[in-house]
Amino acid sequence: MSKLSLKHKNSKLKYYVLNYGRQLVPSNFYQKRLSKKLSYFNQLSEEDQKEVLGRVNYYIQLEEPFQLSTKSKKLHDLSVRQGHKTYYFDMYENGRYFDQELRGHFLFGDITKIPSEPSFVKSRPISATNHKAVLLKWNKVRHFVFIKDDLAAFAQKKNMLVGRGSVYPSQPQRMRFLEMYIDHPMCNIGQSNTDEPNPRWMKPSMTIDQQLEYKFILSIEGNDVATNLKWIMSSNSLAVMPKPKYETWFMEGQLVSDVHYVAIKDDYSDLEERLQYYIDNPQAAALIIENARQHVAQFQNKKIEDLISLMVMDRYFRLIE
Repeated sequence: MSKLSLKHKNSKLKYYVLNYGRQLVPSNFYQKRLSKKLSYFNQLSEEDQKEVLGRVNYYIQLEEPFQLSTKSKKLHDLSVRQGHKTYYFDMYENGRYFDQELRGHFLFGDITKIPSEPSFVKSRPISATNHKAVLLKWNKVRHFVFIKDDLAAFAQKKNMLVGRGSVYPSQPQRMRFLEMYIDHPMCNIGQSNTDEPNPRWMKPSMTIDQQLEYKFILSIEGNDVATNLKWIMSSNSLAVMPKPKYETWFMEGQLVSDVHYVAIKDDYSDLEERLQYYIDNPQAAALIIENARQHVAQFQNKKIEDLISLMVMDRYFRLIE
């Protein structure tokens, strides 16, 4: 069971070995390669360049020069010893190519408010005024998990919604869903964390493969975004969720209701109706699955991902007065 639960997860051992190894190489070695790294953009086709620039502009919406406050930190002031280890490693993976004297605001953790100063973040509210929150691909060992769902086509899956996840008092949106549907015949849902458990909601944990036996998989935001959304959207099952309120590098703000996922109301009152519609209309379900996979495909070319990260950071540092 332990091996099955790790099957679709990124290897943390490999991740940490690789990232600790990067710390052993002097940063000036990487800095000499920045121009070459950025020049990869010129090798792309016109169509790919347009896509890359579109994503860069989405992640960093700053256009005017800005000044940093005294709270800013130099790149070399950041350290793995300061906590948020995966955030630091993911920042350093691309930050090592820049002059380590450069300053910025680096907000590690689950950010759910728009910062008062231009800052690098993992997450931000979906808003027309979130330009001070500059997205980078952080905590990716946990969040960026994609799968190959070769277990069954949508038509062969169970006509039910499945969901397992941590539930805490700070997440009333998850508590409310469980309270409404824990005993519903179309749902196999439950709480999986053993700290602060609700006995009525507790259910045995399920592997990703076990959840893939179902046509519908629940994806309710937690502290910020829903961690499971990325692997669901790369599967033959449908993500079921309200319209997202937060976004990350995955660009949740660009997801369209009933195009990339099955949308339910914020009060969850139409759940049964929405599930039944896609059970009765498998062709509509197939279109969503295909659209979801096309969205996922944007994030599966590491060379492009690195280029976009470098371009986002480069623009940020160049705008500092």
